[in-house]
Amino acid sequence: MDCVVTGGNVKVLAKAVHSLSRIGDELYVEPQEDGLALRSVNSSRSAYACFLFSPLFFSRYTTNFDHTFRCKMAIKSVQAVFRSLATLEKTVERCHMKLDEEKSRLTFTLHCKHGLLKTHNLSFQDTESLQAVFDKDSCANIFRAQPRLLVDTVVHFPPSLEEVTLSVSDNRMWFRNHVEEDAESSKAMLTELCLASDEFDHFSVQVQNSITFCLKELRGLLLFGETTGLPISIHFSEPGSPVVLSVTDSVLDGNFVLATLADDNNLHKSNKRACTQPPPPSDDFMNDDMDSYLIAMDTSIIPGPSGAHTAPAPEARAESSKHSAVNHRTRLHNEDENKTDETDGPPNKKFCSLFFGSVLPPPSQMSTQPMATQEVLASDSEEETQLE
Repeated sequence: MDCVVTGGNVKVLAKAVHSLSRIGDELYVEPQEDGLALRSVNSSRSAYACFLFSPLFFSRYTTNFDHTFRCKMAIKSVQAVFRSLATLEKTVERCHMKLDEEKSRLTFTLHCKHGLLKTHNLSFQDTESLQAVFDKDSCANIFRAQPRLLVDTVVHFPPSLEEVTLSVSDNRMWFRNHVEEDAESSKAMLTELCLASDEFDHFSVQVQNSITFCLKELRGLLLFGETTGLPISIHFSEPGSPVVLSVTDSVLDGNFVLATLADDNNLHKSNKRACTQPPPPSDDFMNDDMDSYLIAMDTSIIPGPSGAHTAPAPEARAESSKHSAVNHRTRLHNEDENKTDETDGPPNKKFCSLFFGSVLPPPSQMSTQPMATQEVLASDSEEETQLE
């Protein structure tokens, strides 16, 4: 890859990098035929962001279209290249980016005024494709507003606020700080702002509901939108489904996909749908009910002729007592763990994580490569060794 960014687009590129730093600690770079893709994801896979810069964004953009290449690097090292955004626009005339696969190095060369050159050589690692699975066009509620409107709204919330709740009706939108259910109402500070539909460029509501998501990622996109002046679109359907924040222009496209807090009603519906589905195959080890399996072992009776009270053999009695003791201690241990989780563990927030696509071999290779079966052996536990 060899590309050059000139003029005001250097500041736009720098703002995109700073916005992605609000999401994760790593920057994923993928040169494509339709442009340069910069992506980032947080450690919990609940927030994903991507900027796609088309070839028209660059004064020169060349890459090997016959070879797919992806890499990742520490995003702080890229931030150091565009450290001072205020002086960047005044001093930097163009930015030259060159990717050297043999040396595993991405070089940024800043051509400043008076012939000054600043070169940054950043090392990278090869990685697989990073892509979130979402469809913003299928969302029930779609809004579009100027970034200044949202910036003036978010500025009323303290920087320490982690989550914000967005509610919509037919002609209004509310932003309020999210307060935990177990928080004391007398000590909690509530902040709520209301926006009318005529303040938006586009206001379409099909389902009236509320969603809760992290405010940090929203601030990151507002940082980019305020610099470029591009309108920000909001797409969402229901609590528990991702909310997509996007900016679109003729030369770039940015999407921030954030997980939302699922309410109890959606969890109840999803559990109800799961109950109506057919049971999984009996040989699926990951879906086995271990508690039911252990109880069945304790309460099972050795089949025998009716009316005959034949005493079990000594070996059978010893084996049965050994399994019962082990199973009894296993259930007690599980109950103690559950009690510890309920008392000492932090509150479990029901954030629905996003799912990302993975790279699989083509079907032809999968059919021609037989899968090797391996025998899995489990070692005896300490309790079984003591009983023996």
